Amino acid sequence: MEVHFTPEIQARLDRLAAESGRSKDELVRDAMPGYLDELERTRGMLDSRYDDVKSGKVKLIDGEEAFQRLIQKTATQPNPKA
Repeated sequence: MEVHFTPEIQARLDRLAAESGRSKDELVRDAMPGYLDELERTRGMLDSRYDDVKSGKVKLIDGEEAFQRLIQKTATQPNPKA
């Protein structure tokens, strides 16, 4: 398998390999399991939420309503910096 990175990612990988003394291949092999675990968890959460909306278990609210709820909730919380 061959993977092509953007120049920015390649530069980061080159820097990390030089700093750690490990090969770029080794860094990528070590990083992939964690990345794939997170991707699978995220995909599962999104699928579950979609199923909840589709089944009617969860009701969608308008973006403006959600924003107003957030403002109200924030306004009622004590300010820890005060």
